Amino acid sequence: FLLSLKLLIPVTSMSEVNDNGMSPLHSAAAGGQTHCLKVLLDAGYDPNFMLPPWVRRSFDDERRSALFFAVSNNDVPSAKVLLEGGAMANQDPIKCLQVALRSGNYELINLLLRFGANVNYYCKVNTTHFPSALQYALKDEMLLRMLCNFGYDVKRCFDCPYGNNSHIPEGYEGWSDCVIKDTLVINRATPPPQKKEKKSLTLDSGKPLEYAIGPQVECSQVDR
Repeated sequence: FLLSLKLLIPVTSMSEVNDNGMSPLHSAAAGGQTHCLKVLLDAGYDPNFMLPPWVRRSFDDERRSALFFAVSNNDVPSAKVLLEGGAMANQDPIKCLQVALRSGNYELINLLLRFGANVNYYCKVNTTHFPSALQYALKDEMLLRMLCNFGYDVKRCFDCPYGNNSHIPEGYEGWSDCVIKDTLVINRATPPPQKKEKKSLTLDSGKPLEYAIGPQVECSQVDR
């Protein structure tokens, strides 16, 4: 791929690439070709070239950026090359940080946050008053500390927009007792949650990940 790319770049018109609607960076990121990404960026291809609407419709998530392809593949090296080449982390309808949080990849999450990913993003279906990233950290102390250290707005978690009023909209019928009794609310096909293994990672600088997220605190050290 790399050899073919070096032969094609000199004879490829940027205007033709723009007319095509999809940059070679998107293709390289989708295929996990980190070295090709580096060559394309060095050749002047825009890391923030966004897919036009008629191309985005092909994807359920309406992705726009090459960075989103890399993050979706859980590809840390490619994401790092794009970010260092100037890619912006907050350009897609579904934020790259949200995708990384769902995957639980601490290294990728830390990388995006260091390059300006908005830790206080709201997803489209958010019905809460607090930024959406918290939902992925409720049972993960390590991730929660990382989000807080990068500026997560914790105060909004204690600010209920309903005050002392009911959280149920006026006129909402809800479920009757018989509906609740007759409805199977447990999906038997859903496997039990797996225990997460503790991970020990290091940053690109060689420093342990705790350097970015702060020291761990034992429960016995916390005053009750």
